[in-house]
Amino acid sequence: MSAGGYRDYFNILGVDRSASSESIKKAFRKLARQFHPDVNPGDLTAEAKFKEISEAYEVLSDPEKRRKYEQFGKYWNQAGGMGAGASSFDVDFGRYGNFDEFINDLLGRFGGVRGASGFPSGSGYSKGFAGTSINLDANVKVKISFKEAFHGTERTLSVNEERIQVTIPQGVRSGSRLRLKGKGNLQPGTGRRGDLFLQIEVQPHSIWYFDGDQLRAHLPVAFDELVLGGSITVMTPDGAAELSIPAGTLPGQNLRLRGKGWHLGKHRGDLIFTLIINMPREWTDQELRLLKDLKKLRCNEPRKSWLESASL
Repeated sequence: MSAGGYRDYFNILGVDRSASSESIKKAFRKLARQFHPDVNPGDLTAEAKFKEISEAYEVLSDPEKRRKYEQFGKYWNQAGGMGAGASSFDVDFGRYGNFDEFINDLLGRFGGVRGASGFPSGSGYSKGFAGTSINLDANVKVKISFKEAFHGTERTLSVNEERIQVTIPQGVRSGSRLRLKGKGNLQPGTGRRGDLFLQIEVQPHSIWYFDGDQLRAHLPVAFDELVLGGSITVMTPDGAAELSIPAGTLPGQNLRLRGKGWHLGKHRGDLIFTLIINMPREWTDQELRLLKDLKKLRCNEPRKSWLESASL
């Protein structure tokens, strides 16, 4: 199509002269689908209209061309140094396999693809007809609590003006990457869509922490519980459980509850407690009397071997 004569590109796309680039893209996408020659086979009028709206989009989607068009009107091409009658939109439709390829080529050169709202781009690319790499995947970080990671949860995300319900399975860890096929960036005019990748970030817990795949915690115990042993009630991520402490257990030793740890696929890991003595800040008079009696009765010298080894 010749660009030598003035064409009201805004009117052709049905948008205001103050329309944003996004509004222009939406208008072109709607009209391109309506007058797509594949939808109107053999209709020369539809094909001509399709070329006209494509030419309008090429100019208005390019900030520099739009500026010249708005400033110089019918002479915008001459202002750009192209010379009278020169057209930037002489298209040989015969070299395209179909008009989807044509739209892909056009948008690849002049429009690109917007990612999911607020999402940084991912690593998936679709090749435009002109060789332009177009990113169709999208990544988004999702923060969840430790409890949500253990039990699983759901999130509602807004992607390309679409609300998506996402199920996050139990047992995810920070750094886990979940893929939602066909929910990423949309390539205008072609219907092609990338994938959406969720980057999971699990907020740390005040008690539980990971050691590889094992879930661990420091467990406060009393002096007499270590010496005498017995069964005590402890909490696990999914409820109370009984833990047996053998008599004579030393501080810093580990005790294990099998199958009470993190979800690891179809099975559960172990839960490991490291025992630490919880010394009270204050003692009752009775407790102090008993400790004094114990001191008198104690036959073990705790620093005997230490003193012998420390001597130079």
